[in-house]
Amino acid sequence: MGGLRSHGEEGVQRYKMHEKLVTIGDDYWIENEAGEKAFYVDGKALRIRNTLIIKDMQGNELYKLKEKLLRIKDTMDIQDAGGETVATIKKALITPLRDRWKVEVSGGPEMDVQGNILNHEYDIEVEKKKVAEVSKKWFRIRDTYGVEVSPGQDAALVLAIAAALDQMAHD
Repeated sequence: MGGLRSHGEEGVQRYKMHEKLVTIGDDYWIENEAGEKAFYVDGKALRIRNTLIIKDMQGNELYKLKEKLLRIKDTMDIQDAGGETVATIKKALITPLRDRWKVEVSGGPEMDVQGNILNHEYDIEVEKKKVAEVSKKWFRIRDTYGVEVSPGQDAALVLAIAAALDQMAHD
């Protein structure tokens, strides 16, 4: 049994994220389950908005998270390297036990996020099919949680969404 298999599924990728990774101005590496560096997170503190940039191993910018500080508090955009908005995250419903968020993906199906965002226990679904799971159960390290990405998904985008939700839930 390989370490990356779960639910009997081939090709599932698991990444280690740091809680509240975005102390704006901080940089850090997102590692895979084997502890290898997978993506670089560059936290830039700008005057008007907080920006977080996710880069690949070669330092190429993949996605940028921009908090809309001047508009709606509960909305965050994810842009690609060219500055195009590829996803918008919006708070849909907050209840004591479950949060619901919507991720509008440009040119793709909408994603549903349900679970406990604050405690890093939630699923990301597309058309009722789970595409990612966020949980603390895989890593027993303080202030760390895992993101498991299903095969065929854009891991960097899913990690950007998880980082954005972490940021928004702890605002």
